This record gives sequence, C-alpha cells and structure tokens, in this order.
Amino acid sequence: MQTIDNARSRFHIMPTTANAAIRIVIADDHPVFREGLVKLLEAKPDLHVVGVACDGADAMALVAKLEPDLLLLDLAMPRMTGLAALHELKDRSTRTRIIMVTAAIDRTEIITALQLGAQGVVLKGSASEVLFKSIRAVMAGQYWVGRNRVADLTTALHELAASHPQPTRKQFGLTPRELEIIGVILGGYSNNDIAVKFSISEKTVKHHLTNIFDKLGVSNRLELALFALHHHLAATVPVPVPSENTKAS
Repeated sequence: MQTIDNARSRFHIMPTTANAAIRIVIADDHPVFREGLVKLLEAKPDLHVVGVACDGADAMALVAKLEPDLLLLDLAMPRMTGLAALHELKDRSTRTRIIMVTAAIDRTEIITALQLGAQGVVLKGSASEVLFKSIRAVMAGQYWVGRNRVADLTTALHELAASHPQPTRKQFGLTPRELEIIGVILGGYSNNDIAVKFSISEKTVKHHLTNIFDKLGVSNRLELALFALHHHLAATVPVPVPSENTKAS
C-alpha cells in the first residue's frame, strides 16, 4: 500500500489488479469501519478497492488521481463533509459514480445528495448484501435509496415525495396551473400526458414549462423535479397513467 501524506491528513492507494473489477474508493473517517469495508469488498472478485480516504478533501484528491468507477462516501467527515465533497465533484463533472454510505440520513439530505450527483444512499447498518446490490445497481445505471433499487431518478423522487408528504410549500411566483403541472411532472408525466390531462395543447405545456423554468432558475425537467422535491412544491404526487401515445419529452 502506498501512503501519501499532506499537511493535515493522509490517504492510501491500494495495489492494482489486472482484472476488470469495479474500481472503488472509500472515504470514511472511522478507521474500523473503513478497514472492515475494504475487507468486505475485496472478498468479492468483481470488486477492487483502489484507495481509501478519511475525509472529503482527500476523497476528491483520490478521485482526481485514480478516476475510480465508484466512490463510497461517508456523509459526516472532518475538514470536508460528504455533501461538500459531492458539490465539488459535481462541478468537476467526474465520471465516477457515487454512493453515500452513512449512519443516518434524512429526506432532505437524500434529495440534496441526489441533486449533487449521488446515485445511491445506503445506511451503514444495512446488511452487506444490500451494499453489494446497491453497487451493482448503480454501476448498471440505476439508483439506490435505502434498501431499494430504483430504475430512474424521477421514480426515486416520486417515491420520496409519496412517503414523506409535506403540506407547507412556498409559491415562488408560480400560478396554480404551474403548480399543478409541477405535480404531474413529479408523477412522471410526459408533455403529451400533461396536455391530455389538462385538455391543452403540447405547445401550451411547453409554454408553461418555460415560465416555470424561468421562475425557479432551472434548465430541465430533472432539475425541476429536484427543486420541487426540495422545496415541497407538490403537496401530492399523482401516479401517471401511461398510454401508447406517450412520448418522451
């Protein structure tokens, strides 16, 4: 193992392997948990830990140096928290996929982590098989929240909203119809679905979306969904009724 020292902390680069295993960096400030996680992952032939860090700053340095496939990132760490590291990594547009592995996380933190680019959230108290499943789900392009695989982020946000209703919401200058449209977008509706539901044209739907984007400072439907969930813009989220005429928008 190669040890790299800096003024305030240090991280480790593990020996490389010749196979095509998933290359993983672990960032956690608890040595016992960190070392146990290394042993757990290394027991699987398709998983290989290439580096370990004890805070968010060193995690970013390792990601930049090693370009791993996956970063297992603790939420609460000294010097730089997991969420702060996520924010920095998002700005760097890293290809590394990220799973938050933490002792406890609330709904707001889950939404923030997803907004900042995390693909998964796993509790430290979960069974080891849950962690393995989350890794394979995320590496397959899916999302993982708690104990469940989620096919896409819109579905994950829908489930979060449905399980944690928030009656109080700010308006942000939105009209009642715009708030209704945000609600059905969280439910997974396409522009065509929205037009049919409200008996309006798709052109009108796009006009509403343009106004919504401008008022909230977002640029696409995913950012809108994340913003809406974070600020509780939809009190209830309808379940979409797919049709054969539905088109992706």
